[in-house]
Amino acid sequence: MEEIKKPPKKGGQKEVQSMLVVIIHFPPIKEGKETEFLEWFAWSNEEFSRQQGFINRRLLKPLTGTNFTALLELENHESLASLQSSAAHNEAAGRVGPLLDGSPTPQLYEVVS
Repeated sequence: MEEIKKPPKKGGQKEVQSMLVVIIHFPPIKEGKETEFLEWFAWSNEEFSRQQGFINRRLLKPLTGTNFTALLELENHESLASLQSSAAHNEAAGRVGPLLDGSPTPQLYEVVS
């Protein structure tokens, strides 16, 4: 991946450390399963927070529409690879699958400013 040059910081701005952001778009939740989905998200947050390189993970509910989105912040690509190969990630995927009509779609971003 090509390295992106970060713009110089301006007065009062803190320098941004390298960080990977993953935006995960969830498919529709099966009818009657939203409470279980929210419980799964809280449980999986606890599990993922123990992983090396984990920074934060939040669940976003749209103002219009019904599909949730998650915002995952990690230190770098290696942190993502480690998380994705973990037992916690495998268990989380197995638990959430029956609650969804489809598969989550991740998009990766590198913080540049």
